[in-house]
Amino acid sequence: MLELKQQWPEERAARYRAAGYWRGETMWGFLERRAAEIPDHVAVVGGKQRWTYADLVRKAKHYATKFGALGLQPGDRVIVQLPNIPEFLSVVFGLFRAGLIPVFTLPAHRLTEITHFAAKSEACAYIITAMHEGFDYRVLAAQVQAHSPVLHHLIVVDDVENDDQQAADIPPVDVRSSDVAFLQISGGSTGLSKLIPRTHDDYIYSFRASAEICGLDETSVYMATLPVAHNFPMSSPGVFGALYAGSRVVMCTSPTAEASFALIEQERVTITGLVPPLALLWMQAAATTQRDISSLQILQVGGAKFIPEAASRVKATLGCSVQQVFGMAEGLVNYTRLDDPDDIAINTQGRPISPDDEVLIVDDMGNPVPDGEPGMLLTRGPYTINAYHNDEAANARSFTDDGYYRTGDIVSRSADGYLTVRGRAGDHINRSGEKISAEEIEDHLLAHPSVLDVAVVSIPDPYLGERSCAFVIPRGEKPKGTVLKAFVRLRGLADFKVPDQIVFVDAFETTAVGKTSRKFLRETLREQFLKNVEL
Repeated sequence: MLELKQQWPEERAARYRAAGYWRGETMWGFLERRAAEIPDHVAVVGGKQRWTYADLVRKAKHYATKFGALGLQPGDRVIVQLPNIPEFLSVVFGLFRAGLIPVFTLPAHRLTEITHFAAKSEACAYIITAMHEGFDYRVLAAQVQAHSPVLHHLIVVDDVENDDQQAADIPPVDVRSSDVAFLQISGGSTGLSKLIPRTHDDYIYSFRASAEICGLDETSVYMATLPVAHNFPMSSPGVFGALYAGSRVVMCTSPTAEASFALIEQERVTITGLVPPLALLWMQAAATTQRDISSLQILQVGGAKFIPEAASRVKATLGCSVQQVFGMAEGLVNYTRLDDPDDIAINTQGRPISPDDEVLIVDDMGNPVPDGEPGMLLTRGPYTINAYHNDEAANARSFTDDGYYRTGDIVSRSADGYLTVRGRAGDHINRSGEKISAEEIEDHLLAHPSVLDVAVVSIPDPYLGERSCAFVIPRGEKPKGTVLKAFVRLRGLADFKVPDQIVFVDAFETTAVGKTSRKFLRETLREQFLKNVEL
């Protein structure tokens, strides 16, 4: 099994410790400490479940015991594919207590993605819920295990929750704060998502500082509205930041305005985070809702750029402040601050968490650009990774020799350090906050016998931010677009990766030497589409 590691140069690591960013805390340790301080405070609510901090610790211990009984050993990797239910937290903290490594995946992922994560992480166990939104995860798990023979253990939370047998508690595994705590998934802007190793030190700092920036305390109620395995609802400040602050976490299984407003009213939610398309739908629904959502103080918007015109309407429609969040699972997170003037809160995507977040904005030659000018964003700091797990090619592309992460974002920076997102340097689609690789979808479409060539591009969309459009050169008789969409879906991909639109063309333009420049091609096709179609 490949070693799990994430290391910073010693000079920087010493600086981060001296500054108090890294305090030697662990994921299990902080929760156990908080439960000792406020055992009877409500920690998590979801469905009919309502757990105190003491309940959450007790349930996590129960899972840790179950994992040990299965023969799982400290350091083993475990795929976690759970929706926004309280068991997400009891499972994950049970894994932390047992010294196991969660590999976070999304409920929308299917066979192709899960088998990829299993192979890359060398996972030996897979945790699911039986059913969610009509989808049978036991069937998916059977398919995954057939393709991944080392994935020996399947754990269904429904079965564990219905098991009343109590086993003797096992002591927590001793881990170092510098150890890798879990593996997250990247946005997947080139091919299938990469795995991101996060240490206890760096990740706890990111959500502890985020909770402070967002003003969380024991009176706060954070609602996880987006899929909680995403970095945004996990740590910005997310469920982990809320628990660190002693707040209440509300697990929302549906992000629709109707379902979410009901929970806001019921639990007096004070803060939640959305992607821009959902924020627009909520603002639209607020005009006619009968629900009392007056407890909501902060609406965070991230995952994609929130256009200023929409950001300016949040207070008038939802009655709360808007906080823009711009970041990435690899590290750097930027926030507009709660006391920022409206001009900054509406027109920028915030400034970094840490004084030691090093930000470079450079041109194509790697030279710094002046403030206000767009350039490529590079960064390093106390919670930005230095390498992906088990992916040398991606590491060579994504990191400079002196440790800066190439984010792929085009931004500009103001004189006082606030960033404004201008776009992306790479070929990907940011569909409602989900980053989709154009290259990955092209590869799947090219597998169809009726497709000669294909180019997938992003098209602006008023609700999704961007949607995907596949330009296809048919091989022989032209297939129906619905047939190609069904073909992609049947190849075991998440539904959000299926092209939103398919356009058939006779040929693609080529470069002067007769080769197709994918970047040029995508830009040309997008421009032609926007000229000919009224969006």
